[in-house]
Amino acid sequence: MTPAEQSAAALRVCQLAPVVPVLVIDDLAHAAPLARALVAGGLPALEVTLRTPVALDAIRAMADVEGGTVGAGTLLTPADVKAAKKAGATFGVSPGATDRLIKACEDEGLPLLPGAVTATEIMTLLERGYTVQKFFPAEQSGGAAFLKSIGSPIPQVRFCPTGGISLKNAPDYLSLKNILCVGGSWVAPKEAMATGDWAAITKLATEARALR
Repeated sequence: MTPAEQSAAALRVCQLAPVVPVLVIDDLAHAAPLARALVAGGLPALEVTLRTPVALDAIRAMADVEGGTVGAGTLLTPADVKAAKKAGATFGVSPGATDRLIKACEDEGLPLLPGAVTATEIMTLLERGYTVQKFFPAEQSGGAAFLKSIGSPIPQVRFCPTGGISLKNAPDYLSLKNILCVGGSWVAPKEAMATGDWAAITKLATEARALR
């Protein structure tokens, strides 16, 4: 799968909704009901970060939820790519991009949303064929103002910024021409997951869906 093909697939994922939930799942029992709650609220693209021992099993559970499109976040190594694909992830997200990681995604046929944060990183990925990229950490790296500025000299690249984004500042990003969607964890607060308050999560997802 070439970088251009990966970006085409990533584009389709990013166009599903204005917000991609970034999910850290500690309890496997939360995976399926969380996915159902988010999908019910209009957020079908789900990024499960590989930061917990149950993350891969959570991807497996969420992959069976009707209407959901499940991906793996925090891909760092080729082994992560292989494990995510085997678990049922249909796209991958990385905080940055390395040659080995990119090759693994090409070999495994896993669409990658690669991370970039400087003009050089963005241009380097563009040279390889990645026209859809992650901008991380967004708020700490210049935020919406940076992305607005970089859109003038590099209009070919569109972004999914993540990191420090909330319901309050998401509109600042989504108003820009080069922003496809944003990634955020606010739609799945740990407190709501811990108490099984899936209705609250669906409400947050509905609010996020209405941002665009």
